[in-house]
Amino acid sequence: MDVTANGAAPALAPEQLGAVLGAAAGALARQRGEGVAVQDVGGRYLHASPELLRWLDCSAAQVLGRSDAEVFEPSVAATLRTAMATALAQPGPLASEHRFERGGRKHEFAVWRAAVTVPSGRPVVVSVWCDLGPTREREQQLRRALEQIEHQQRAHDVLQRELAEQTRRDPASGLFTRAHFDDQLRREVDLSTREHREFALVLIEIDPPPPVVQAAGASAEQAILAATGRVLRSGTRAMDASCRIDERRFAVLLSGVGLATAHSRMEGLRRRCATEIVVHEGQPLSFSAAMGVASFPHTAQTQPALVAACEAALAEARRRGGNQVTLAAIRRDPPG
Repeated sequence: MDVTANGAAPALAPEQLGAVLGAAAGALARQRGEGVAVQDVGGRYLHASPELLRWLDCSAAQVLGRSDAEVFEPSVAATLRTAMATALAQPGPLASEHRFERGGRKHEFAVWRAAVTVPSGRPVVVSVWCDLGPTREREQQLRRALEQIEHQQRAHDVLQRELAEQTRRDPASGLFTRAHFDDQLRREVDLSTREHREFALVLIEIDPPPPVVQAAGASAEQAILAATGRVLRSGTRAMDASCRIDERRFAVLLSGVGLATAHSRMEGLRRRCATEIVVHEGQPLSFSAAMGVASFPHTAQTQPALVAACEAALAEARRRGGNQVTLAAIRRDPPG
């Protein structure tokens, strides 16, 4: 190993330094799976690495000594030529991306170009090509995976809501269960107490079935339960709540409604029940219902008292033969 007089290694000559850096850059590009090309200022290829030739599906004879116009289609060649001219005109490296189709395959490359001067003083453009295909494929796979996860999450959320709704709904009538209705009633009592507003509570009982329904059996009664549920759902507002209490009884909470309005609405529902035709196994069936209506706070000022007043009104409707709406007595405050 040669050394200088003071023992230090001699500096590399410019052409030696250029060769070392070029070899190092080429080795690094090969290790990273990148392609390298060198072109003269006229655009003719002086060097093309094996990786780049493989991507372009060309032999060295088909590329070396030729220009972009001879290797690529005109539109692609024009884009590459513009990028090369820009790299020659600017002092630093130029980064760009190129997408084109070649041999029936779509290619996408990130290309870094830099103008350099070889030891002979000849300017050339060195380009490093990175194939973005694997990266884009991974990104696409990741997007598909994320979309699938998002789709599954939405499906899971829908299922959770459906399961939660099913636990709150009676399967026969489609109405709320008694437990959910009791919660609704407690909230309505609290809200009406705070805001000094009224609401109505209705208890409904299907009248004893006629002989034709009794003869049809339990399945006919299930059909009537389902019909009653449809009438109550379609005849009440979204802010109201309807539930099935037991085999033949239902309850309706009419939010923000007074006694007179509740009576009018329930009279309409009573008529609908009485005129509803339920077809069961090809046979038309009919039914009717008795209804008791109470209101808060005019009938009662507590939830137990309200339910008791409503029960009494329903009992009176049944005593009168059913198929009618009966109002609970209005509470009379004692004189002060």
